[in-house]
Amino acid sequence: MFFDHKRAEFYEQLKRRERYWWRSRQRLIKLKERHLFWFGNNSVMTWLLWHVVGYVLVAIVLMLVNRWFRGMIDIWDYVVIFVLQTLLFCWLLLYKSRLATVVQERIDNAVIVSEEAMQEMYILAADCLFPDIHANAPLSLQGIYERYHGELHLITLQKLLQKEVDSGRLLLAQKQADIYALPLELANDDLAASASKIVYKSMMS
Repeated sequence: MFFDHKRAEFYEQLKRRERYWWRSRQRLIKLKERHLFWFGNNSVMTWLLWHVVGYVLVAIVLMLVNRWFRGMIDIWDYVVIFVLQTLLFCWLLLYKSRLATVVQERIDNAVIVSEEAMQEMYILAADCLFPDIHANAPLSLQGIYERYHGELHLITLQKLLQKEVDSGRLLLAQKQADIYALPLELANDDLAASASKIVYKSMMS
């Protein structure tokens, strides 16, 4: 791998943007998992389950407090606490759709941040990676990964190169499965198993 001073500077910027993109993608996936857990198709059962768990935990805490303070909590204290807990649960259920909207807005914002970071990476890659890849193609994804000393994740390289494929400047014979919905670590590991078989050919010459 050889970079002149300007391309080396672009490459360092690319590595920094990749770290930022990696964090933004992880945040996006966590938000989607949270939305699915709390507001998915089976979310009512999830809420009821956690409400029951809350009852049990509060009951245990009250019994321990009652034991430590030797019966200072009477039956009416239990009743008031459980009524308040039930009212809180009903209020949360009532505003469940509003809470889901808030989480969805965070997901939408995270998607925008992730896409903007990827676009910035693509612009930088066009200046520092793609000229070298086109000049030395055909290259496998594993070969490209090793060419840059493993400083960029496989999933990052694959996503950047896919943009070149979509633009018609690279040719990829083997169609890739959609693995971007996976957590990035899993997607990267999944891609590593077939990276040597994914070969890119340049259409620029």
